[in-house]
Amino acid sequence: MGVKQHNLIVIAGPTAVGKTSFAIELAAILKTEIISADSRQFYKEISIGTAKPSPEELALIPHHFINNLSISDYYNVSKFENEVLDLLNKLFLQHKNVVMVGGSGLYIDAVCKGIDDLPDADESLRKELKLQFKNNGLDDLLKELERLDLDYYNEIDKSNPNRVLRALEVIKSTGLKFSDLRKKSVKERPFNIHKFCLNRERDELFERISVRVDQMIEEGLVNEAKKQWSNRNHNALNTVGYKEIFRYLDGDIDLEQAIIDLKTNTRRYAKRQLTWFKRDDSYLWIHPNQMDQVLKSI
Repeated sequence: MGVKQHNLIVIAGPTAVGKTSFAIELAAILKTEIISADSRQFYKEISIGTAKPSPEELALIPHHFINNLSISDYYNVSKFENEVLDLLNKLFLQHKNVVMVGGSGLYIDAVCKGIDDLPDADESLRKELKLQFKNNGLDDLLKELERLDLDYYNEIDKSNPNRVLRALEVIKSTGLKFSDLRKKSVKERPFNIHKFCLNRERDELFERISVRVDQMIEEGLVNEAKKQWSNRNHNALNTVGYKEIFRYLDGDIDLEQAIIDLKTNTRRYAKRQLTWFKRDDSYLWIHPNQMDQVLKSI
């Protein structure tokens, strides 16, 4: 392949590190548009708990893949990969550079590396596994995954039932290990990819998380969760920020404990994000005040 003319600039990092403002500033400098790779921000019904860019921020730069789905819509990482690649074909007709920003490592990898061609969903098997999850809980599914595919069990995010269900679905429908089916071959892309991971000192990041959670409560997170209480079984709401408030609304804990749990679980989520990005040595790690490093690199 000849010299690639276009650049996809990836701005990744843990929650609350400052990705949104950094990406907007970068896109303004480059006079381009932003693709969101935050799977929690796709859904139009939930905004406060997902820390979406504000309406004012969205007005500064054209954003894509924010508020593009309803929580009842079926969506997966393969669809995201295909839709982003189609969009990039169009955006690169107008821009030399496009910025992609987010903390969902799997979605970023899908665009940058491609995902393996795993079997389509088996609806009857999926229903069976969902019933097992409903009746016996996530621990039961994890024990089964540990028995069938120890390698993937050791790697998977054990708090994400969707990933566990998908892995078991593939294993049971093919008779093969999910870890063996994922070839991890990187697909060639017709554009350059520059990847940056924003990070801060741990204490500074955790303080920003604490402040953000307090802001979410002030902005009405409890009321937002109340409006979605009847939809709580949707996967989009099975996430940090809503699970804790639902427990409060159920009367299991008081609001003070819900806020403490939300801060604790958000810190854990940030740690998992950092672990994911550290496995990929193609990222250049920078502090959010190092915009010059990004501009020099591209």
